[in-house]
Amino acid sequence: MSNVKAVVLLSGGLDSSTALAWAVKEMGWQCHTVAFDYGQRHRIELEASEAVARFFGVVDHRVIKVDLRAIGGSSLTSETPVPKDEAGRAGIPSTYVPARNLIFLSLAAGLAEAVGATRLVIGANVVDYSGYPDCRPEFLDAFIKAARLGTKAGSEGGDIEISAPLIELGKSEIIALGLRLGLDYGLTRSCYDPLPNGMPCGHCDSCHYRKQGFAELGGSDPLTYPQE
Repeated sequence: MSNVKAVVLLSGGLDSSTALAWAVKEMGWQCHTVAFDYGQRHRIELEASEAVARFFGVVDHRVIKVDLRAIGGSSLTSETPVPKDEAGRAGIPSTYVPARNLIFLSLAAGLAEAVGATRLVIGANVVDYSGYPDCRPEFLDAFIKAARLGTKAGSEGGDIEISAPLIELGKSEIIALGLRLGLDYGLTRSCYDPLPNGMPCGHCDSCHYRKQGFAELGGSDPLTYPQE
């Protein structure tokens, strides 16, 4: 195993779980994972993040509580309905959470400094950054420059990098990578608006792209969806 330490943002969804699989299996990094309880309506993802972290035997997994409902501005942190059957529509969707990745990456950078990690890993990808401004490569490049300037480790010449291994991949490519690395996608949760029993709704953007990805591979999603 490499002696490189990494902090992986792990929501428990398809993308972040695949990014963790890449960091552990492909790179051999010693991974600390972090999830955020930010008042999201799909809190079931927190249970998934813990399950995925255990599956890969990370160094440690922690959940940081940040109340983004106090900010609002998103259908994920308010009572505004989550859009259904609108995947691919132009514009930034209402599921965008203001400054979410800016906040999460800042906290992850703090954790990295505390545990001596030199890598931040995020599962941002091409499908998301078409609608979410905080998933764009330009944002990630700008963030890591700020992190180097704004941390003790960076100001003392420490090495801090950000890795987004899925940034140019579509969903089917991401799933194929995860399967090759041994990820059990049955542990992950992607739905923005799960049913009371935890079952994915099958109609939000996240469900749409997940189902599409498995279909393009000719495979079957291990999660069960409501009958159409």
